[in-house]
Amino acid sequence: MIAINFLILLAGLVLLVKGSDYFVKSASTIAKKLGVSEFVIGLTLVAVGTSIPELASSIAASLQQASGIVIGNVVGSNIANIALIVGLAAFLSPVRTEPEMLRRDGYIMLFAALLFFAFALNEALSRLEAAVFVLLYLAYVFFLFEDKPKHKGSLYFKEFLTYFIKFEYVNSMRKKINTASWDRNSTLTEEQALARKDLGKDILTLAAGGAAVILGAKYFVAQSIFFAQMLNIPDTIIGTTLVAVGTSLPELMVTVSAARKGYGSIALGNVIGSNITNIFLILGISGLLFPINVAEISLFLTTPFMIFISVVMLVFISTGWEIKKWEGVALMLFYAAFLVVLLNVS
Repeated sequence: MIAINFLILLAGLVLLVKGSDYFVKSASTIAKKLGVSEFVIGLTLVAVGTSIPELASSIAASLQQASGIVIGNVVGSNIANIALIVGLAAFLSPVRTEPEMLRRDGYIMLFAALLFFAFALNEALSRLEAAVFVLLYLAYVFFLFEDKPKHKGSLYFKEFLTYFIKFEYVNSMRKKINTASWDRNSTLTEEQALARKDLGKDILTLAAGGAAVILGAKYFVAQSIFFAQMLNIPDTIIGTTLVAVGTSLPELMVTVSAARKGYGSIALGNVIGSNITNIFLILGISGLLFPINVAEISLFLTTPFMIFISVVMLVFISTGWEIKKWEGVALMLFYAAFLVVLLNVS
């Protein structure tokens, strides 16, 4: 019986990861064939792409009101992304970084972690706080598409806060949507017209990928909860370890592949962007569905460690604008120590 549950757990994980991969690829292909602008594709697909497993599993857990799985998944994924994935990537090949990556995305990632900790101090994430996260995510994505010369020489994080507080992203949203509508209604090229005739296969792939994500998330989360209850382990621990590492596999594959090919900035950018998405978008949507309870272990151990490891990575980024091999090893050792403490505490 337990063996069957374990096989269902693995099958759910495979469906979740592979389904999200096919879903994103086919959706991007369909969007391009229909003449949708690159901006809309980036906003809706690329920006969320590797976080779809976390999103699907967190929504599934939220619908079952399994707050520990939701929080553990997001916090655990962020920790794994930095300590395990960036650590492994740097160990394979030193990861080159850029000042802009620290001043804008790095600080926003740290801000997201600190804001979550502040919201969690009352051991709950309300719908209002979740709505703030979703609005921050929208502001962040539109901020990324703002003209860089506008912010040249500025502290990007400060500019982002101003951009959010003044609701400047609302105007950006209107402009981009109008531009997207214009692009979609413009005359199609002959190549685009021919491509539209071959949409059937892409639509079937999209439907199959979406179904796989939904089913995978449902069974993966259900079996995770089953094992947590059977082994008398808090669901927060299961979420922080099993669910978090499982749903971080897309980031692992993308990051390691990019690092081995020498594209360190892509690898690091993928992790930082995913961590921001995990808190702002995934916790935001999950919290809008149902208010989320925050366990003491999340408040006093996992979340503080997420903040700590984020600071460590930002320090490593700023030292010579490169994450060196020994720093990669240090990150992995921090992750191993974290798991030992986590399992002993539980």
